[in-house]
Amino acid sequence: MGAAELYLPDECWELIFKFLMNHDEKMKDYSLAATSSSCHFQRFPRLSSFSHLISLSVVSKRFLSITNSLRLSLTIFNFNLANPFPVSIFHRFTKLTSLDLSCYYGGDLNYLLAQISRFPLRLTSLDLSRQPAIPVDGLRSFSKNITTLTSLSCSGMKSINSSDLSLIADCFPLLEELDLSDPVCLELPEEPDEFFNSVHNFNSGLQTLSLSLLKLRKVNLSSHYYINGQTFSHLFKNCKLLEEAIISFRFYRLTMACIDSALHESPNLRSLSFSNSLRFTYARISDSLLSLKELTSLDLLSFRISDEFLSSIAMEGLPLTRLVLRDCIGYSYDGISCLLSKCRHLQHLNLKNADFLDDQHVVQLSSFLGNLMSINLSRCRKLTKSALFALSQTCPSLSEIIMEYTNIGKISVENSNSSTNFVVSHQLKFLCLAHNRWLRDENITMIASIFPNLEFLDLSYCIEISGKSICQVLRKCRKIRHLNLADCLRVKHIRMGFKVPKLEVLNLSSTMVGDETLHVISKNCCGLLQLLLNNCNALTTKGVAHVAQNCTQLREINLKGCYKLNANGVASMVFSCHH
Repeated sequence: MGAAELYLPDECWELIFKFLMNHDEKMKDYSLAATSSSCHFQRFPRLSSFSHLISLSVVSKRFLSITNSLRLSLTIFNFNLANPFPVSIFHRFTKLTSLDLSCYYGGDLNYLLAQISRFPLRLTSLDLSRQPAIPVDGLRSFSKNITTLTSLSCSGMKSINSSDLSLIADCFPLLEELDLSDPVCLELPEEPDEFFNSVHNFNSGLQTLSLSLLKLRKVNLSSHYYINGQTFSHLFKNCKLLEEAIISFRFYRLTMACIDSALHESPNLRSLSFSNSLRFTYARISDSLLSLKELTSLDLLSFRISDEFLSSIAMEGLPLTRLVLRDCIGYSYDGISCLLSKCRHLQHLNLKNADFLDDQHVVQLSSFLGNLMSINLSRCRKLTKSALFALSQTCPSLSEIIMEYTNIGKISVENSNSSTNFVVSHQLKFLCLAHNRWLRDENITMIASIFPNLEFLDLSYCIEISGKSICQVLRKCRKIRHLNLADCLRVKHIRMGFKVPKLEVLNLSSTMVGDETLHVISKNCCGLLQLLLNNCNALTTKGVAHVAQNCTQLREINLKGCYKLNANGVASMVFSCHH
């Protein structure tokens, strides 16, 4: 066939590339199925969702142009301070809607934003997190030409004050999502007077901002413990469209009466998260919660709650799909059983530190959780493998289980002979068993047999397991993509004579692995994108050379604390690689 007969218009290639991109998103971004009740995805940073398109883009200039037009989000890094970021690159990405500048360190952010504003972009999301301060001049220039912004993140700012909040309100009146979480300077004040002035300033600015952002639907104010009652009331009263709020507070600044009053002003709230810095204060907000007829997500952190509190929510029949009672005390099995028996649509459940729970409790509760997708039972120290297997077999939609600091591996007297009754569970994809000191190789081998479709497995700080059982995991769990073995001190040799093509992220930090094991891994795990080898003191340059030669897809390798390595030799190997 001639070249003309094989020709496809750009629109057809776009459809093909979009199919590949959507497939890549499903494979790489499993965190969509997880919840913020788990922080474990932060251990394995999300890698580019365009890995398939990167290969396609080098085929021809035409393919490069098509793949560029499909990119909707861009993250800018600035590690080379000697050479400024080439702003002209924005000519290539005409359909960008999301821009992440949270990793742009050391450069002139005001200048960069001003330059970006000259391009005809229709950005809806901008991330300025972890910057030293709000880039005032840059945002003014940016907002004059880019008027489509609806989401702004300023999390982890080292400095943010009343004038900054006024600027945000003036520049982006169409904001629907605003993240001001985890401020740095206000958390650790050095001068008390200066701190209290900053607190007053911030509260004043937030009240002003709430008057301007009338379309605000989501706000994150976590770690702003100094929010007072007046500010809280203004926010909920003025932002009538508010659907999701994440708030941290101290009760001597924010009374229960004030909270109740504010919640009655927000009938559209669907998601509410309260963190209490004065640990275990009583939560007495059931009346106002019961007025939120559309509430689907409720997070309470470090509250003292009662069984009556949970029962009142259950009796009202709120349509909860997510419930987090992280580090809460004061309630018992009776209260949580009453609530779960009524909330049959629950998909995400976090009962971290519910130390009253035992295996039998979990078996009974699992019968109410037919729609459950993820559960966190970390620090429930009475739980053993019986609870793990009961959940996986009773909850047909369950794909994520987090059970850190439990007693999986310890034999339960009531269920000492029950392991033979467990059947294969195909739906579980994410399993975190970190800090389980009772886990042994035989437990890991059993887990690999029962959960063959695992994609993410965290066994960090499980100090009794060895490379023998890890080999069984890699053999039986053929879909494994992320494996965390950090601080598994007995992991030394991983002997495998088979390929593990889907493994992308491997954390072997602070293990005993040496050059021989690294050679085996590099030959059989050629698809690795990220390899963490911090504090692997047995490694030499020879082992790293095997990785550099065989793992052609590798994007990141961390060798911090590997003191036997020759820095110049490693650098030479890295720069000699074509990948």
